[in-house]
Parts: sequence; structure tokens; C-alpha cells
Amino acid sequence: MAIAIVVHGGAGAWNLPLQVYGEARKACETAVHTGRAILREGGSALDAVEAAVTVLEDCPVLDAGIGSYPNTEGNIEMDALIMDGRTLSLGAIAAIQRVRNPIQLARRVMLESGHQFLVGSGADAFADRIHFPRCDPEELLVPQQSNFSIEPELSSAKVLGDTVGAVALDLNGNVAAATSTGGTANKRPGRVGDSPLVGCGAYADNWSAAVSATGYGEALMRVVISKRVCDFVATGLSAMAACEAAIRLLEERTGGEGGLISVDSRGQVGFAYNTRAMPCAYAVNEEPIVSS
Repeated sequence: MAIAIVVHGGAGAWNLPLQVYGEARKACETAVHTGRAILREGGSALDAVEAAVTVLEDCPVLDAGIGSYPNTEGNIEMDALIMDGRTLSLGAIAAIQRVRNPIQLARRVMLESGHQFLVGSGADAFADRIHFPRCDPEELLVPQQSNFSIEPELSSAKVLGDTVGAVALDLNGNVAAATSTGGTANKRPGRVGDSPLVGCGAYADNWSAAVSATGYGEALMRVVISKRVCDFVATGLSAMAACEAAIRLLEERTGGEGGLISVDSRGQVGFAYNTRAMPCAYAVNEEPIVSS
């Protein structure tokens, strides 16, 4: 049985300096290495995507965990989603604060909360009840804006580095997906984008594929883009063709910008985006890691 893992560091403008993009690509390669090591040992796709996204959340040039964008009040509110393609179980959180690794808390929501989606103060209360590690808000802030150049014509909703994610296929033929984000720069307090919404920010189903999305969330959620990719795969498209078709649909129906990564139940990987760039990396079986 094949193993495969694909990760992304967010579709966006990704202007100069080039070393910042290089750091994002290196983080994607490290995330793939971390996730594939789990898959090689017979670990689950779910464990692999959680570990891979944790690596990306710890990278300060990416908009998730450390390095998340503050909202208009200067606070960081993060969202995350993880989904198991074997059972269709999921865990999601939105507007969580004072957590370094939101994807790990989303996994705990799936396993321990009795629910699948917790938001705001309810997510915070759950984190405290299970003694989930908390951090000071200052630990999540980095001088990110000085590293990135945002073109005047781009709205704050379309700035770069929006969202990180991973998808994987394990030796048992199970797929999983995970997505995490700090949201768009200068968003309104309480704004939730596509990332924690099942079928939008991510979707995983053993009968088709696992998908993680990134980009302008207000457009991505309108076409339920991750579920759309899975549906395309179910009709016979490859993972790559399904991602490309979903991006075309996003453009035609909403004019939106974004990116996708996918792995199908046969171990075929796919990715597509219509933004300037999207740092990503993938590996299939024992083949060398490919990154862009």
C-alpha cells in the first residue's frame, strides 16, 4: 500500500524578500519529512497531518500558530480543522487565543469534547478543562508585517501566507486532512473564514480524497471547495485534475483566489493555485521530497 503526504504554507501574494519564501518552503519540506516518518512506521494519516501542521504552526513566517496575524484590536484569533477520512470524524476550533498549536487542540476536540466544533470562549474553556498548554499572546506575535510586502491593490483579505495545511494517505489506506490559520490581517474580531469549516478549509473521505484549502476564505467557503475536490475525484478525476478543476470553478463562480492540496485513495497527489505562489511540498512512498 502506498503512503503519501502533501503540505502547503498558504496561497497568496508572496512578494519579496525571497529568503522569506525560502524559509516557508523549507518549513514545508520539514513538515513532509516529519509526517512521512510517522507513515513509514505504520502510523495513521491522522497522526501524520497533525504532526506536519504542528511544524508549520511553529514556523514564524507562516500565518498559523506563531506568526498569526492580529485582528483590528491587536488580538490573535486562530482557527483549525482536522478530519479523519476513515470515519468522517472531525474536530474544529475557531477564534481560539493563547494556544501555540491550534491543530493539536482541534484533535482533542474530536477525541474528547463530545462535539466536533467549538468556538471562542467555549473553545478556551475546553482547552482549560483538559489542561491544554496555553501561552502568552506575545509568544504568537512576530514582526511579520516587516517581512512581507503587501501590494496596495490587494485587500487585507488577500494578503499572503494565509493558512497552512496537510493531507496524507497511510499504509492502511486511510486519508486525513488538517488546516490551521491565524486568519487574515486586520480582520474584524470574531471573523471566521473557511479554514475550520468542514468541506471548505479541509475534507477527508476514504472513498475519494483528502484536501486542504488556502486563500481568500470568503470565496472558498461559497463553493465548499475542499468537498468539491473530493466530489471531482469520486467522478474519476485524478487528485491533480480535481484541484485544477476546483480552482477554475472558484474563479468562474466567485472571482476568488486560493490554493489546494490533495491526495486520493490511490496515493496520487495534487495541488493547484491561482495566486502568485503557494509554498508546498510532497512525498510519495520512498521517493525524494518535492517542493516548490
